Amino acid sequence: MAKQAVVKVSEGRTEEAIQGFLNSLLEKGVVEAILMPRALPSGDGFVQTLIRDPQKLDGVCALSPTMPVQSARVASNLTARNLGKKVAGVFKPCEIRAIVELTKFLQVKLENLYLIGIDCPGTFEVFDYSKMAQEGKGDQKLTKELLKGMETGEGASPSGYAFRSACQMCEYPVPQADIVLKLFGYKTDQEIGIEIGERLEKEIEEKEILSYSEKESASRSNVVGKVIAERTKKRDAVFQEFKGMVKDLRSFLDRFSACIRCHNCMVACPICYCKECVFRTAVFEHDGDQFLRWADRKDGIRMPTDTLIFHLIRMSHMVTSCIGCGLCDSACPNRLPVAALFRSVGAKIQKMFEYVPGRDQKEVPPVATFREDELKLESGAL
Repeated sequence: MAKQAVVKVSEGRTEEAIQGFLNSLLEKGVVEAILMPRALPSGDGFVQTLIRDPQKLDGVCALSPTMPVQSARVASNLTARNLGKKVAGVFKPCEIRAIVELTKFLQVKLENLYLIGIDCPGTFEVFDYSKMAQEGKGDQKLTKELLKGMETGEGASPSGYAFRSACQMCEYPVPQADIVLKLFGYKTDQEIGIEIGERLEKEIEEKEILSYSEKESASRSNVVGKVIAERTKKRDAVFQEFKGMVKDLRSFLDRFSACIRCHNCMVACPICYCKECVFRTAVFEHDGDQFLRWADRKDGIRMPTDTLIFHLIRMSHMVTSCIGCGLCDSACPNRLPVAALFRSVGAKIQKMFEYVPGRDQKEVPPVATFREDELKLESGAL
């Protein structure tokens, strides 16, 4: 069973308290490097940074309000080949769920990677945060507002801005990790909760980094439940709206007619990990005369072609493992509702297979197994 602890916060400096805890992990040799968001020199954004020297943790932000990259991809790059030293990574809940999925497909190795999860109030689009910073609404001011809202579960974004749509309907605001930084339900200007899993609990106690207790904030459960309920309500509304817009194949094609097949959504998606992709082969490189024949047969064709099949094939490959991070939406230059598509379809498929992506490393994904009766219930045979 995971151990509970509390880190006291001095003079309301919550980020400094978190930084101090992470510093101790490096100084006392629990890990030899930490991967976490650090502020850009310009102050208008954040980027994942791998740090080995405890003295270089200045500028890090565990509660980074942006997600310029899905860090499950970074974890894959870091661990796929010959990671011989212990590294901890500070990740958002959706990033950890993606990492769990990628371990099942042998794209992430956890032997020397320790997951530090942090409660997530939501993130902003990169360009929105840049504007917020320029207007003096970012940095520590925003962090304090977010933390204050997390105490009661009533957090709101600054006037004129909104959390990313995927965050507004994310029903997994709390991570499962080797170390969990608990913010929901805590007076974070005074203390933060920390949960230590089995992989590290003994070493952290022996090295006197934390003293364990048996309790967490009394209000945490209610606050987390409130946040989940509000986001679930938003999710259901988005699904209903999308269902109203996309009723059949024709309306689906019309809704996604602005797709330019740039593949940005595929590149941003942590679950699209294939080294060779059919959409980047000669299969979809057609002769010029072929386009003319299609045009003759159909009285005109949309260009570029194959946009519909691109989304349908990609969806069939990874929708059971979609963890709803919404980076596909953020990456789309034409602001298509890619996340709404994958989440709404994914919810039905995942329910059909009784599968929750990112829940458990031991849970076998539907694409990797087969049960003879798995579709009988849906078909009406049972």
